[in-house]
Amino acid sequence: MPKPLSPETVQIVKASVPALAAHGADITKSMYARLFRDDHIRELFNHANQGDDGSQVNALAAAIVAYAQNIDNLGVLGPVVERIAQKHIGYHILPDHYPFVATALLAAIEDVLASAATPALLNAWGEAYWFLADVLKEREAEIRSELLERSGGWNGWRDFVVETKVRESDVVTSFVLRPKDGGPVARHKPGQYLTLRFQLENGQEIKRNYSISSGPNDLFYRISVKREAQGQGGSRHLHDQAAVGTVLSVTPPAGDFFLPEAPQAPVVLLSGGVGLTPMVSILETIAKEHPNLEAHFVHGALNSGTHAMDRHVRKLANAHGKIRISSFYSAPSSEDAVGLSHDFDGFITAEWLRQNTPIENAEFYLCGPKPFLRALVPALAREGVSSERVHFEFFGPSDELIAA
Repeated sequence: MPKPLSPETVQIVKASVPALAAHGADITKSMYARLFRDDHIRELFNHANQGDDGSQVNALAAAIVAYAQNIDNLGVLGPVVERIAQKHIGYHILPDHYPFVATALLAAIEDVLASAATPALLNAWGEAYWFLADVLKEREAEIRSELLERSGGWNGWRDFVVETKVRESDVVTSFVLRPKDGGPVARHKPGQYLTLRFQLENGQEIKRNYSISSGPNDLFYRISVKREAQGQGGSRHLHDQAAVGTVLSVTPPAGDFFLPEAPQAPVVLLSGGVGLTPMVSILETIAKEHPNLEAHFVHGALNSGTHAMDRHVRKLANAHGKIRISSFYSAPSSEDAVGLSHDFDGFITAEWLRQNTPIENAEFYLCGPKPFLRALVPALAREGVSSERVHFEFFGPSDELIAA
């Protein structure tokens, strides 16, 4: 562990919380602007998260405030540290990159807070930054070491080839990826994601996280990607340009959202839209490795046109015997009918979960768009499900309402 923070630093950082709460987004916006002046630092980021809605700016601002509030009780930040460390593994963030962030952050604090950014405040935040940076670097070194110890493990970028490409619905396509070098792959934890690096037609290089939708194995990964009409074109490029034989650069499986090796309680998998992808990986694992585990796969989609992999998950459930599948359509088409294309009209609700799943003792895993999580995470809490039993994955930066 790094050297403990001085009492003076703790006091000054905690006293800065009101200013950070008021100006945090301005500070992080200024910080990113400074970072992105450097091309090699700019290339480390997923710029889809830097959009007009300010999601990454606000998420980082909230994280900085949380760090300041808990600077004298850092144990509560353990899950946040783990999530950040896993993201850094995915984007191949190295110790050499940390000084660039330190310089940009302190300059942004000084710029935004102006005269309030006294030398004592800047020194305290410099010490606080490097304390957290050292914690992260230690954890990232542990993760990299663990990856190299696994059969098929690697660090950094590795070339994979698109072996097969399967259309799963009108909007979702699966890609099976095998290493170009012909070697094995590291077995992922079911629920984790890959980070892909590829070049768009205009020459722009981008990085994107995609959940692994296959169960752990030694040979390949499968990702199942929704073609998004908006955004910078990552998913459209994969759908339209990444034919069989295309080479993509990939970092090792990462992420703190996954099924434990020996689940002890019933499992409820809740997904919305393409959020089903990590759930399919988890379901394949349960079907193969946990024959006595009770599981509920509850999925919400618009209609049969967007509903992916339904036959696959029902086949897994039928073979297992203790998996129940329930599908909800919020906008069924004229061809859709309850009992044929899906199980229920409408949205997944806490009331339905209370009546149809073992809500008193189950472990809940959720993945989907922010409105889906905003509705169900607090609803489960109101039903008495403790936060320790609610695990969720989200697309892009964490949402402050969910994180709270």
